[in-house]
Amino acid sequence: MADRHRRGAGRAVLAFLTALGALAGAALAGAAPAGAVQKAVRVAPGVTYEQFDIKAAKGVTHAHVVRADLSHPQVKVDLLYPGVVASRAQVSRMADAQGAVAGVNGDFFNISEAQHPGVEVTGASVGPAIAAGRTLKAAVPKGQRFGPALPPGTTTEDVFGVGTDGVARLDRLALDGSVRTAAGQLPLGGLNQYALPVGSVGAFTSEWGSVSRVRATCGTDSDRAAPCSTDTYEVTVRDGKVVSAADTPGSGAIAAGTTVLVGREAGAQQLRKLSTGEAVEVEHRLVAATDGAAYRLALGGYPVLRGGQPLAGLDDTASAVRTAVGIADGGRRVLLLALDGAAAYRSGLTIAEVADTMRKLGADDAFSLDGGGSSTLVARKAGAGAVTVRNHPSGGAERAVPNGIGVFSGA
Repeated sequence: MADRHRRGAGRAVLAFLTALGALAGAALAGAAPAGAVQKAVRVAPGVTYEQFDIKAAKGVTHAHVVRADLSHPQVKVDLLYPGVVASRAQVSRMADAQGAVAGVNGDFFNISEAQHPGVEVTGASVGPAIAAGRTLKAAVPKGQRFGPALPPGTTTEDVFGVGTDGVARLDRLALDGSVRTAAGQLPLGGLNQYALPVGSVGAFTSEWGSVSRVRATCGTDSDRAAPCSTDTYEVTVRDGKVVSAADTPGSGAIAAGTTVLVGREAGAQQLRKLSTGEAVEVEHRLVAATDGAAYRLALGGYPVLRGGQPLAGLDDTASAVRTAVGIADGGRRVLLLALDGAAAYRSGLTIAEVADTMRKLGADDAFSLDGGGSSTLVARKAGAGAVTVRNHPSGGAERAVPNGIGVFSGA
């Protein structure tokens, strides 16, 4: 998972996917009796889809579930995303662009900047992200996240991942990085993140996109709404040397072989010591809490079920439309769950009920993803070459999101 700013380009980046478009899919064919599961239908080899009602504390809600058998030789799971970190697209469009047969929306994300007028919303996700074994980004500070309060003992570094060994698991991914110069070494506090820790230096690469980097210097580690820093500095490093600098973070696409270093407070003061032409080496990687784990896919959210037991302190009062992913059979099966946002079912589930539902579906571990208007589950119908949205997104149409989990099945 190690990445260097000078590594070769050459990968094909997905074309930018527009965030607008009509909702794909038709109305539900009909709900199963409350508590009963409809017979699962085959989506593709090793992949099935089913829907059913759930009697919850605040009323009946409707669930949509995709099951993927990772032990099947044709099945894999990977990240859906629109080609760069700071961008959003609809789940159905990302799935079709990447050839997925099913998928759900993913991590919580920078959806609004009402507290920072004039600052561009990045659309970037909260947690770490890895796609096809390539590190895209690290996690923002806990106080900078969007979404409901985290359960006790969890962090923004928590991930759902599928390893290079084809096994799904829950883990944590921490950033390990540095900026080396002739004068010494600085720790790297961020990688392609919409929020940097106070006093740190963050690296932005071609994976970030073209959106302004100003948001990275706003808020604090404990208060997302705090004002933007007035002490910032940006240095551009190309082919291992400083080529330019600026007092304010900029915008625009970052070329391959180029890293933009953004500093705030103490980090900005350190970057001001660099001069044009000076040699700089930037290194970064995500380190897994699980020894020896290497990931093909990883994305953020938060755990709700471990070893068949709900996490302590899960909220059991606030009900909402939810999305979650579960792991069964020792990491060889993955379950994708999205609730229906139609008016008749919008009461949804509490996080505690999500954990219980995933356990009843056979999951040993489960991970909550972004919900509400973001909750979307897509799957192909028999003979179709494109996915269909199977639930009703609560906003009436698909919301553009930064990433998702895609299920792939084919030779």
